[in-house]
Amino acid sequence: MTSDKDWMRHALRLAQRAADEGEVPVGAVIVRDNVLLAEGWNRPISAHDPTAHAEIMALRAAGSAAANYRLPGTTLYVTLEPCVMCAGAIVHARVERVVYAASDPRVGAAGSAFSLLDNERFNHAVAVQGGVLAEECGGLLKGFFKARR
Repeated sequence: MTSDKDWMRHALRLAQRAADEGEVPVGAVIVRDNVLLAEGWNRPISAHDPTAHAEIMALRAAGSAAANYRLPGTTLYVTLEPCVMCAGAIVHARVERVVYAASDPRVGAAGSAFSLLDNERFNHAVAVQGGVLAEECGGLLKGFFKARR
């Protein structure tokens, strides 16, 4: 059985791919029954699309793979805490669980700045776990931004 850390390492490889393409290094994978359903990495610059965050790219691919816009029983692994836009899409997709690495205290919507994924006002609550490989993923982000300054 593959662990949360193993899936997060896969997401970290995708984040590195984003960095290699000049994008903010965030990667995401969606898993169901311990099988990879979809993956994505940040592409807003290259796709000329402000919604092309890693989570959205993975959700789009998962919807296509599952032939359904609802993704019950899935876990989304992402290297950075989801933003408000991504959290909304995750809730609408009915993702069961989100595991993220680095927190985003400025705009994170999984408990840092906002708590949207488990908000009782929505008709679906997502289980959230943060901090899995946080140092590695946070280090990639810090290094990326340091190099750009």
